[in-house]
This record gives sequence, structure tokens and C-alpha cells, in this order.
Amino acid sequence: MDLHENNPQKKWKNRDLVASLEFAVTGLFTAFKEERNMRKHLVSAILVVIAGFIFQVSMTEWLFLLLSISLVIAFEIVNSAIENVVDLASGYHFSMLAKNAKDMAAGAVLFVSGFALLTGLLIFLPKIWNLIF
Repeated sequence: MDLHENNPQKKWKNRDLVASLEFAVTGLFTAFKEERNMRKHLVSAILVVIAGFIFQVSMTEWLFLLLSISLVIAFEIVNSAIENVVDLASGYHFSMLAKNAKDMAAGAVLFVSGFALLTGLLIFLPKIWNLIF
């Protein structure tokens, strides 16, 4: 007998690794399917990876590029999750606390996107400069 059968609060608790992975993969697919900004980040990530191959970036540069891509995508997923929870909790009625939570989550994405942009500029500008001159 399952210990969680009689406890409705544990109904959605992940019971094993496979179930956890299924929920996580579903979350990724949902984010890419439903969030317009996520698709933009994905296109940017693909372009960065292509540029990395074209300019033959070093292993260290790859690590920073992949870190930047991962951070932006992860923060965007968290931002989307926060927006959904805030909308659910606020019932779509205006609340300054709800607005602040959504703005701060969006600010976190902006902050990490600035890091990603700076990383890309530091890696690719010298390579582009050497190519032109």
C-alpha cells in the first residue's frame, strides 16, 4: 500500500525519478511552446553556437557562452513560472505586490541577459575585429 494514497496533499508528489524527469521535460516543452521570449532566446542561442563554430572559440570561451545561454534560458523559465503563479494567486486582479514580483522576475532575466550580452561581446568582438582588419 502506498503511504500517499490516503493523503490528498501528496497526490502530485513525484514518486520516482522517471516521473520527476517526465514533469521536468514537460515543463521545458511547455516553456518553449507557450513563451514567445523563450523562442527568441532559443534562436539567439542557436546563432551564438553557430558563431562559436565559425570563429572557433576556445574551450574556456565555450564554457562562458554555454553558461550564458543556460542562465538566460533557466531564468526565463523561472520568470515564466513566477508570472503564472502570480496570475493564478492574484486572480488576474491588479496588485502592487503581484506587479513587483513579476517586475523583479523580469529584471532577473534582464540582468542575466546583460551578462550574456557582455560575454558575447568580449568573446566575439575581438574575433570580428581581427577578421575585418
